[in-house]
Amino acid sequence: MVLALLILKIYVNVVIALMVLYIARQFRFTMNRMTGEQKMYYQDIMDSDMPPVTVLVPMHNEELVALNVLERLLDADYPKDKLEIIPINDHSEDKTREILDKFSAEHPAIRPLHRYAGRRGKPAAINEALQHATGEVIIVFDADYRPPRGILRDIAVCFKDPEVGAVMGRVVPENVGSNLLTRMLDLERSGGYQVDQQARYNLGLLPQYGGTVGGFRKSYCLHMVEGEKVCFDPNILTEDTELTIKLYLQGKQVVYANRAECYEEVPEDWDVRGRQIRRWARGHTQVMFRYLPQIYRSKMLTPRQKLDGMLLLVLYAMPPLFFLAVAALMVLFFAGEPAYATLLPIFFLTVAFNAFGNFSAFFQIGAATFIDGSTYRIRLLPFLMMNVFFNGIYISDGVIDAALDHASGRATVWQKTMRFRKK
Repeated sequence: MVLALLILKIYVNVVIALMVLYIARQFRFTMNRMTGEQKMYYQDIMDSDMPPVTVLVPMHNEELVALNVLERLLDADYPKDKLEIIPINDHSEDKTREILDKFSAEHPAIRPLHRYAGRRGKPAAINEALQHATGEVIIVFDADYRPPRGILRDIAVCFKDPEVGAVMGRVVPENVGSNLLTRMLDLERSGGYQVDQQARYNLGLLPQYGGTVGGFRKSYCLHMVEGEKVCFDPNILTEDTELTIKLYLQGKQVVYANRAECYEEVPEDWDVRGRQIRRWARGHTQVMFRYLPQIYRSKMLTPRQKLDGMLLLVLYAMPPLFFLAVAALMVLFFAGEPAYATLLPIFFLTVAFNAFGNFSAFFQIGAATFIDGSTYRIRLLPFLMMNVFFNGIYISDGVIDAALDHASGRATVWQKTMRFRKK
């Protein structure tokens, strides 16, 4: 009994120490963004010799949004002889195929790929499309995105530097005014990109490639699997996180291009949002199980980068660790350790400011609204308290899913995010 109580005390103290470490990390990012030197990406490079680019747009049942993203890509400010656009019809059961075929007949630059065999999902779809892609630079957009005219050039110019393996732009929600959920997601996005990503780039740490509104160099990610050149493991649901870690382990850079903004549709329904979070947490934790030891042993990363990489990979594991620590505090209280009951308010206060249930800390969001010049949005900050526990529950479910995947070796099934656009 004494040993069991000691183990619980040690566990609670370790979790609190981890949360304090994350708070210090996020506060450091916030202060760097507010007062530190800001690192620009490659936007000042003027070069008429742009690299050949292949734009991939994975689509599964995207009849509501398919035409819009393709029309905007055709209008892009990029040399037409160096631009290839491949919308990937991934086992669609609606009118996506008909829409793509009709549109490609009118616009030869659109070269759709129809997939009705093999595994469904974004990683598998991109793997197959890469076998047809002619460009060395691969730029990916989700089907619900609205890319501005200059974004292809803003992303592709970074690849003039051979050390750059991937580039990530900034994601901005377009349906912010739909309801309270979309407004809160807009706050999370602003803190996550305007502060967190930019600060990690400033400090020479590990900004992430996010799987859309970004690009990667094809030759840096391809490897042979069963006689085929592929980039992504179709069992890992966050192919972007895996690619980020693989590039850093090769000694390549991921560039964050804060100016390269693109507009997305965020979920307008809590259930849809919950399932999206669960998929992200599951995939991210899959990457943690596979790459955490490699990050620790890497000779390509500095000690600071290793620490940032390990904290990045462990992040989604924190909500279940937090809930288990709360349970441990309850056990300690009823076992006659009242001193530990006084830790509970501090514990909740710590997690509230750290916002493990959110995707950006509260002070990061506050700084982002100031930088964006939209401080009126700060009035919604208290509502994000509900996200700490809502998101935390779905994240915990995803972490459990990933643990079962790791233990059993079972195959994953891609879960598409529902669209809400009316036209």
